[in-house]
Amino acid sequence: MANSEQYSEEELVMQIRARNQQAFSYLYDHYAGALNGVICRMVDEPRLAEDILQEAFVKIWNNFDYYDSSKGRLFTWMVNLTRNLTIDTLRSKSYKKAAKISGDENSVINYQDIVHTSDKMDAIGLRKQVAGLKPEHQHVIDLAYFGGYTQEEIAKEIGIPVGTVKTRMRAAISALRKIFDHK
Repeated sequence: MANSEQYSEEELVMQIRARNQQAFSYLYDHYAGALNGVICRMVDEPRLAEDILQEAFVKIWNNFDYYDSSKGRLFTWMVNLTRNLTIDTLRSKSYKKAAKISGDENSVINYQDIVHTSDKMDAIGLRKQVAGLKPEHQHVIDLAYFGGYTQEEIAKEIGIPVGTVKTRMRAAISALRKIFDHK
C-alpha cells in the first residue's frame, strides 16, 4: 500500500460517504483479501472469483449510502453484500449456461490451485474463530457463510425450523462479534 494513512471505522465510513477515493483505496487494500476468501469458499474458479470481487467493490461504492452503522459493522455489511452477490452470480442463468459449456474443459482440478485458494480463504482468521463456537452455531455459520446456503436451505439440510436457524445465526454472529471486538 503506497499510502500509510490509517482510518478508524467511523472515519472510513465518513470519508467514503464523502466519495473520497483515497479512503476507498484504503478500504480495498484492507478488506479485499477477506472478501475474496468469502467468495473463494463458494466459487472454485479464480477468474470468476476475481470478477465477483471487483463487482462487489463496485457495488459497495455505488450502494454505500445504504450502509447503516446502527445495524452492524462495516465489515459485516460488506461480507453480506459480497456473499449475496456471489450467490446471485452462481444462481444466474448466464453462469449456469457458461458452466455447461465449459464442463469438460474444466473437469480436471489443479491441486495447486486448491492449495493456494484455501490459503487465501482465511485471510482474517475467521475459520479459527468459527471453530471456537458451539457446534450448532458452527454448523449454521459454515453452511451460510462458507457454503452459501440460505436460511431456508440450512433448515432443510439440518432438519430444523427456520426460526431455530435464525436464532442460532444471531447467537453465532453475536459470539463472533464479541471475539473480534476484543482483538
